[in-house]
Amino acid sequence: MTDDQDLWQAVDDHVVRYGGSFAPYFVERARGSYIYARDGRAILDFTSGQMCATLGHNHPDVLAAMRRAMEGALHLFSGMLSEPVVVLCKRLAGLLPDGLDKALLVSTGSESNEAALRMAKLHTGGFEVVGFTGSWHGMTAGVSSSTYAAGRKGYGPAAPGSMALPAPNCYRCLLAMERASCGLACLELGFDLLDRQSVGAGAAVIVEPILSVGGIVELPPGYLPQLKEKCAARGMLLVLDEAQTGLGRVGANFAFEQQGTAPDILTLSKTLGAGLPLAATVTSAAVEADCHEKGFLYYTSHVSDPLPAEIGLAVLDVLARERLAERAEEMGAHLRAGLEALQQRYECIGDVRGRGLLLGMEVVADRARKTPAPELGARVARRCLELGLSMNIAQLPGLGGVFRIAPPLTVSRDELDQGLAILDEALADCAG
Repeated sequence: MTDDQDLWQAVDDHVVRYGGSFAPYFVERARGSYIYARDGRAILDFTSGQMCATLGHNHPDVLAAMRRAMEGALHLFSGMLSEPVVVLCKRLAGLLPDGLDKALLVSTGSESNEAALRMAKLHTGGFEVVGFTGSWHGMTAGVSSSTYAAGRKGYGPAAPGSMALPAPNCYRCLLAMERASCGLACLELGFDLLDRQSVGAGAAVIVEPILSVGGIVELPPGYLPQLKEKCAARGMLLVLDEAQTGLGRVGANFAFEQQGTAPDILTLSKTLGAGLPLAATVTSAAVEADCHEKGFLYYTSHVSDPLPAEIGLAVLDVLARERLAERAEEMGAHLRAGLEALQQRYECIGDVRGRGLLLGMEVVADRARKTPAPELGARVARRCLELGLSMNIAQLPGLGGVFRIAPPLTVSRDELDQGLAILDEALADCAG
């Protein structure tokens, strides 16, 4: 085994840094809700890897699906289909309402969103795409233009027609209004500004049902149906990016079900592959037929690969058999109650929000004034890691530092309590 010091030297010499700093340990293995460092430390994972390992790490059904795929085919020419691909597309359609009938299987969330926007542009004939401030839809060229959370500066111009709506953050309302009486003023104002900027070539509005990197911001009740109405009135398609909210995490198979409004195009990724690269773009038969007639092209090296499709089928099996959506609602209620109990004890916890097992905890310097405290949030995150809990914190301008808490849907009550106890100790050490 290579010495850790030699590995860190190799990191310095040969590994491209692609974001923040790396965790100060090397991972040896991962099982269930834990990752294990090379020094033997067990670290409770409250982010499900990169919000992907919803079944926990190395779930036995996922490993079995990988073995099945290895006995068949792993990868094919992009124009060839296999049974797992066709069956997964059919199974997804069976979970979704009419109008979300046909699926394209690709590798990543960025790819699935790229495909969605290409279809929207081809179908509508427009090119204007609208996203939320604080959104994250991927790092590839097209969708990075509609990613407003980070990475916009220094890379040249965004795609023509890229515009933004204000994220409906009720905790930090840009218009200083109260939700009970606001009438969704941010949505009305946002579209008034969009209409004044538009050249009449609207293609799509792409949004997350709960903004994740944007600070675990839920769409207020009634927002999604009104948003879809405004899209339809302008000949635009509504694209919902359910990378983090799909397949059980929020207490339902899909977050849009909880607002009773289906999108024109749905994208799935992280939760579909349970830690392996698998994503899907799902739309209506009518949109697909129109795009096909117009020459829709989306050949990629790993479109319709059989290995990840086999994994996706295993994920759907476990989701149904273990009733993970209901479990996420139950475990999420327990976790939220624990976070709210901590909020009563620590003045620095300004807000607890989210749904199911996708919860946010915003750290502030002054609860009454909601003064941002990103440095405090960063200290708490570091202390949690030292104590054996992996927590991710989103730090955007104007936010106090929001912990994105998303343990696996298979997490136990005891593991949740362990994580809450570690968080309690970290808060006492850093803010007590």
